[in-house]
This record gives sequence, structure tokens and C-alpha cells, in this order.
Amino acid sequence: MFQIYKVKPLVVLLLAFCSFTLKAQQKRLYLANDDHTDYMWSGNEAQYDSVFVKMIDYHLRKIDSTKNFPTNFQNRFNCDGSYWLNAYQKYRSIAQFNKLIAAIKSGHISSQLNSVVSTFGAQPAEAAIRGMYYAGQLERNYKLRFTMASSMENNTLPLGLSSLWAGSGAKYSWKGIGGYGSQLSYPSRANRQYPMHRYQGLDGTSVLMKWYAYNEKTTGSLGGYGECRFDMKSLDIPAELRKAVNVIRDLDKNSKYPYKIAGAFGYGHDNLQTFIADPFIEVAKAETNATQTVRVSNEEDFFMDFDKTYPKLPIRSVSYGNEWDLLCASMNETTAEVRRATEKLRSAEALSALVSLTQPNFADQLLPSRKLAWDALGLYWEHNWTGDGPVNNKVRGLWQVKLKENLKSYVDSLYDLGVKTLGNQLQKTKDDRFYVFNPLSFIRNDIADIPYKGTEPVKVIDVSTQLEVPSQSITKQGISYLRILAENIPSVGYKLFEIRKGAAKNYLPVATLKNGYIDHVNYKIKLTQSGVITEIVDKKANNKSLVKQIDGKYLNDLGVVDVNIGQPLQIENAGPVSVTFKAVSSHPLLHTVRLTLYALDTKIEIENSIDTNFKDNKTWAFSFNIDHPTTRHEEVGAVLTVKKESNGGHYADQIARYDWQTFNHFADLSNADHGVTISNVDCSFFKLGKSRMDSLDESSSQLQALAGGRIDKKVEDNGVLGIHDQLGQQNFNYHFALFPHQDKFNATRAMKLSLAHQNPLTAAFVTGLKGSQGNSFSLLNISDANVLLWSIKPAEEGIKNGIITRFWNMKPDLLQPTLSFNKPIIGAWKTSHIETNQFLIKPVNGKIKTVFNPHQINTYRLTSIPIIKTK
Repeated sequence: MFQIYKVKPLVVLLLAFCSFTLKAQQKRLYLANDDHTDYMWSGNEAQYDSVFVKMIDYHLRKIDSTKNFPTNFQNRFNCDGSYWLNAYQKYRSIAQFNKLIAAIKSGHISSQLNSVVSTFGAQPAEAAIRGMYYAGQLERNYKLRFTMASSMENNTLPLGLSSLWAGSGAKYSWKGIGGYGSQLSYPSRANRQYPMHRYQGLDGTSVLMKWYAYNEKTTGSLGGYGECRFDMKSLDIPAELRKAVNVIRDLDKNSKYPYKIAGAFGYGHDNLQTFIADPFIEVAKAETNATQTVRVSNEEDFFMDFDKTYPKLPIRSVSYGNEWDLLCASMNETTAEVRRATEKLRSAEALSALVSLTQPNFADQLLPSRKLAWDALGLYWEHNWTGDGPVNNKVRGLWQVKLKENLKSYVDSLYDLGVKTLGNQLQKTKDDRFYVFNPLSFIRNDIADIPYKGTEPVKVIDVSTQLEVPSQSITKQGISYLRILAENIPSVGYKLFEIRKGAAKNYLPVATLKNGYIDHVNYKIKLTQSGVITEIVDKKANNKSLVKQIDGKYLNDLGVVDVNIGQPLQIENAGPVSVTFKAVSSHPLLHTVRLTLYALDTKIEIENSIDTNFKDNKTWAFSFNIDHPTTRHEEVGAVLTVKKESNGGHYADQIARYDWQTFNHFADLSNADHGVTISNVDCSFFKLGKSRMDSLDESSSQLQALAGGRIDKKVEDNGVLGIHDQLGQQNFNYHFALFPHQDKFNATRAMKLSLAHQNPLTAAFVTGLKGSQGNSFSLLNISDANVLLWSIKPAEEGIKNGIITRFWNMKPDLLQPTLSFNKPIIGAWKTSHIETNQFLIKPVNGKIKTVFNPHQINTYRLTSIPIIKTK
């Protein structure tokens, strides 16, 4: 017989309070096991494929054998990139992969959004996003969410990456750096101010960041990429784990870590493989007591606990510059080809979106190639560009070339197929009719080149207006084209033109060369025989001279001693639309420069090539006559001001590198009265003035674009990092455009000009026997010109699941533009950047109202047919 005792409410409250107080005072410590993937460094592709599969098999068995243990002592493992899962899906059965998915859902296996451990400072924003696309596919197919992303071992981190991660669904990140090969001093890295903080982008979105100070003398491996392993040669694994527990237990004795929750992540370090599970469980059991719990962690559980317990944390919204990011310049042309292919993807996918509305399956044969392309973008900037590991330096370089080819093959094939299919969807006439397609979200007046082998003379007519447009014959790489000035080409759409027999109207030449000077309606330019530009007079700015020699260098200067060394200037493709001036010089090494000017355009276009191999560091200098300019540039998903945080800029005041900035679509040097925007296609980095690793030349008016090289040497042994001798490459290409402006910096204008320069209008003949008879077409419209289309494509699962659109708000203001299609929008979702639905948007009158934070990139799924319910 049970006796029932009455307990007074006060006693219950006291017991509850004591229990809560004990829990609140008890420290919660997390030990996380991961292997740190050194892909194509510790092992080659075949070795790592085997390791990924065998290690996941091992941990799945350990998960089964510990499933009845108390939750803190069950086996858990973190895959530090989704490429682990990718390999497992490829080499294991459906049943085995489903078992892995079940372990992910139960929290026993975790994975990052990023494919492998990468550097991000050289990546175009879209490349960083596409590298996470495999994780997005898993999310949709298996009802998952991956909430972690990371950038390990490299000592630096871009600012804009935080927004790209958050926009892709990430909530948490662990940053563990390496001491080896870094130019940053050990004392500086031991003085990190905020070990736990919100890593926040300029759009206000953020991830919770764990980035402990790195001090081997006081806290061992903490802050590194193997925090659970203090002595790399020790065979006593439990002893190593106990050291980690002791260190993180005492972290709160430091005023910079006023938290009762701490974690030590990572054991594998530089090992190819580590089959370790039991020691984590044994130490977690042994070290759990009345004052602390120790949990075998998947990393995510640490962040969830910390986020809930400490919701208010310091915010860090700064860039730390570039370090191992720089190493991809040791294969500069290969990296430039990846950049060009990523940019060309914009046009290829815009064409694909348009033609898929009529032919949904037109590119199905390219799906295997697409997977290789996304894998390539996830792998290309893998962090071990050092080229000094067990995998041979040349083998690593050839692997990079293979990835480039995988990406380029898909993009070129999709583009060519889209061009051909659109031509076939339009009805031809008796005259040679062609379309001009614009992949961008604003109306454009620009040149378009149509291949033409017919007889001349001919003229070109705008079918919409029935008016002749300026045209000329040109030759590029041995192919004949008609170049036209195409006006009012609609956003994400096309316009039709016809080639008709008869002489074209006479127009004034674009520019002339006289007494060594190029004379244009907007400029007077001195292009020397070496390809160096020593003068640009801006006629729109009261004949202001834009070039100033700085430290012996002018503009487009490869480092010549005598600017007049070279062949006489040549004139190519002169006509009423454009004219090109060519310079060839063997000093300081064989190179070619082409400067092109256009009618009714302020653009000064520069195409450079280095026509021989080089082994040292080369730069193209751009020295301007601008007083005390401020430099802004597109980093990785953000436009930054190149000043330290304490001076009103975006660069961290400490523990950062200042010598090379990320050079994505543009950099702009300007003051309140005037400036110049430099559009850049091929270079990944630039140096501002005399900036060094530890100092930033903030007010310099000289920018040096890195043409290629091996920037860093190892402090440990003075060995040079990167791929040797540019892997023997013999030709290097560089495309720039200068846009002088007579006012202060405008981010929207700078990005629009650069996008237009880097995404030329597409021209192709109309070939359809039947089809659309409209003279022009526009697929998309956004009501605010400051919100730019970044990407438009069919959904990964096909056009039946909508069109994916990505936009970037270039303003520092909250904007609420309206988005519309050529037909009423029926279904809409706000999605992550990797296409996972987040919430439904209700269209109003066939349009959707959107909300953009300042500087924010947003992604949407839109359809003009009833939207398919997606996972």
C-alpha cells in the first residue's frame, strides 16, 4: 500500500529553484569529433572517396551500438563538408544512404553546407552559393536543414560571406585556424577579442560564430582546426581529450569568455583518416560530474544550447582580408576561366529560363554535366592550394584544371543550347533576322555582334522601329561579325533586327589617332607603344586629367621601364560603332593591349594578354589623378569600403591582412567630386597603393590588379606556397573597363556598368519555321532600379517547380520593390539561396511585393502556373 504525503507548495518551489540553480551553475562542455578534410593534400580523389565512405560506415555502426546510452554519451560525428555525403550517396546503396539520412535527422551525424574546407576570399558570390547546391538538393529531397557552414585553417575571412551563408540557411559557424604557413604573428592571433560573436553581414543577417583565440602556449590547440588534439603525435587519445576538457572548463576564468558553455571541436587535424569514437564517449562519461556535463557533440547541439542561453552577443561586421585565398593566383588563367564561366552562367541560365517556358525539358541531357559543374564550384577553392602535401604539386594543379573544364563544359553547352533553342522558337522571315538578348534586369543600349559571312554592303534594321541602326563589319579571332549599336534591349528579354541589302548610312568615326593621341567625343587618350596609358583627359569634367604617375607607374602598367618600348600602334575594326587600338610589347615580358572606344558610351575598354609564361608576381597598375579618394569594391556578396573599422571602413583593426583585397565585379576610387569605376573580369585581387600585410594605404589613388603569382612564403622554412610556375601556362587574359564619373560613388551605377561590361548582349539568327512573331519580349521587371537581378534560372527540379530569381539591393536602405513577369505570377516562395523554400508569398494582381534589407541579396521561387507543392 502506498502512502501519499502532502508536500507544501513552498517546498516544491524551493526544490525547483535549487534544481534550476544547480543546472544554471553547472558548466556544459561539448567535445565534437571531425576529421578535417585536406582534400587533394593528405590524399587524392580516390583515397578520399574511400575514406569518406569507410569513416561514415564506421560511425553509423558506432551510432547503432551506443543508441541506448544516455544521450550525452551516444556517438556523434561531424562531416566538415557535404562532399562526404555526396561520396556516400555515390558509392553506397539507397538503403545505406537512407540510414545516413536517418542519422542526420536524429542529430548523430552533422554536415556543413559547404562542400569541402575552402577559402572564400577569391570566390564570386554566385560561385560560393552554387558550391552549396548539393546540400540544398538534399534538404528538399529528404526534408532536412543544414544549419552550419565553415571556413577552416585559413586565417582570414571575408565580410560578405556571412550574408551568403545566412541567406543559404546557415545559423552557425566554427572558425578554427592553422598556425602553419600563415603570415600573421602568433601573438596577434592569441589576442582575439570576441571568441563568441555574431558574424554579421551588411544586410543585418548573421551566423553565430565560434572563433576561439589561438594560443598554443596557454590553451593548446584551442582555436585551431583540431581542438581536441593537443599533441599530434600522442597515441593516448583519452589523455588528449581530457586536456581539451580541462582547457574549455576553465575558459570562463578569462574575462573575454564569460560563458558557462564551451566546446572543443575536431580531432583529425592533418590525418587522412581517423577511426575514433569510444574515447570521446569514455571521456564524456568520466568527466561529467556535479559541476559539469560533458557531451559527445555534433557541433550543432553546442550552438543551439549557446544561442538559447546567450542570445545577446557582440557583433562583428568586418573583413579580415585574404591569406590562403591568394594562392589561387598561382594558376591565374585557370582561375580566371572559372570566373568567366561563372559570369557566363548568368546569360546561359537566363536563356534557359526563357526557353524552358515553351520547352521545359530542352536541357535535360545536361543534368549530369550540371552536377559536375556544381561540384567543381564547391571544390575549386579547396583550401590546400599550398601544393606542399603528400599529393604532388603538379597533380594538384592538373586537378584544378579538370574542375575548370567540368564547369566550363556545362556553362558553354547550356549557353549554346539556349542560344540555338531561342532562335528556333522565333519565326524567321525572308530577310536575315536575328535577335539580341539581354540577361540583365535593366534596359540596355550596347553593342551586339552577330556572325556574318554574307555579301556586303548591308544595313541593319531595328524591326520594332523599322529604323536603321549604326553597324560595321569587324573580325574577332578570325571570325567575321556585324557589330551593331542595339538600343532599348528589354530586361531579361530580346529584340529583333534584320540584315538587309544596301549601303549603310555614313556615321562619324568613333575616334581618331593623331600625333600619338586618341581623340574621342568624351576623351583624349595617350596609349603608348608598350600598352601603358599615360594620359586620359575627361572632356566631360572640364578636361580633367585622370592619370597620374605614382611610384613610376601609370595606368594599365605591367611594370615597364620605358613606356615607348613596343611596336607601332595598330588600328583594328574602325567604324561608327567602335574602334580598337592595339599595342604589342616585349617589355617587361611579351604582352598585348587592346583599347576599345564606343559611340555614345563612356566606357574605356581594355583587353590585355600576357603571351608567355612567368614565374614571379605581376600586376597591372592603375594610377589615377584623384585627390584623397576612398576605394570601394565588391568583395564576396558585399560592397566594402577599404578603410579600417576605426576609420569608418569595413576592415578589422586587428588580426587581419591588408595587402590584397578581393576584386570581384568592380573597384571604385572616388572623392565627393569625381572618380573612376574599374570593371574587372579576370583578376581575383588588387593591392591599394603601398598597402602591406600589416598596414592599409587607405587614401591611395593607385590600384594594382594581381595578374598572377605566388604571394606568400612559409614563415617556417621560407618555401613558396602555391602551384609552381603557373603550371606552365603560356597565355593569360585580362579584361577591364574604366568608367569615369563626375560625382561621388554610386554602388548601383558601379554594379550596373560592370555587369553590362561583363555580360555582353547575345546575338543569334532566328531559325524557326513557326513560333513567336513578336518583335521584342521582356520576361521580368523589378520596380526599383537599385535592386539588381543577380540570377534567373529554372528551378533545380525543373521549370515545373518555378523560376528561381535572385536579386541584390545595392542601396543602404530598406526597399520594397514589386516584382512581375510577362504573365501574372500565380505562385511564389521566398527561398534560401540554395533553393529551399522558406515561406509562401501571396501574389497580388499577378505581382509580388518584396522586402529587402539594406544591401541584402534575396532569392525567390516564382511561377506563372499553379506552383507545385515542394518539400
